[in-house]
Amino acid sequence: MENTLSAQQRVIVVGVDGSPSSVAALKLAMSLVPLAGDVVRAVAAWHHPVTLSVYTPQVWDYEEVMKKALAQALEEAFPAGTPPIVERRIVRGNPAQVLIKESADASMVVVGSRGHGGFTGLLLGSVSSAVAERAACPVLVSHGALKQAGGNAEASPVEATTRS
Repeated sequence: MENTLSAQQRVIVVGVDGSPSSVAALKLAMSLVPLAGDVVRAVAAWHHPVTLSVYTPQVWDYEEVMKKALAQALEEAFPAGTPPIVERRIVRGNPAQVLIKESADASMVVVGSRGHGGFTGLLLGSVSSAVAERAACPVLVSHGALKQAGGNAEASPVEATTRS
């Protein structure tokens, strides 16, 4: 989706990878709209993984996988339907770099502290750390924002930290 927002609109960018932490980040961003934004931009980034073996992995449609992950995350965050102020964006690229680029036109970036990084995330550093380090706007990393209450993940603004 192309950016059709006017220059006056404040955008809260949310990194979404389909993890429970990113669902919580979506909920948290929506709760911040009255304070920091007019639009919530849910951004899912994807890139082809690098392999270091002779074995060639099965070819996947990574963009389609991220479209489904984003749709599912929005459905989980907003069971009554995605609010009209939520914009979806799927971008090919390193997730941290994509979110840093998106931060240039944002009033805030919200990311979860734990996503689908796995062992590679440990080696290369986490997306939330990279974004907090280099974003062009304040970043809110929702540490421990997942509370399991009856199996539902909920964002807790009290347990979030910000960097500006």
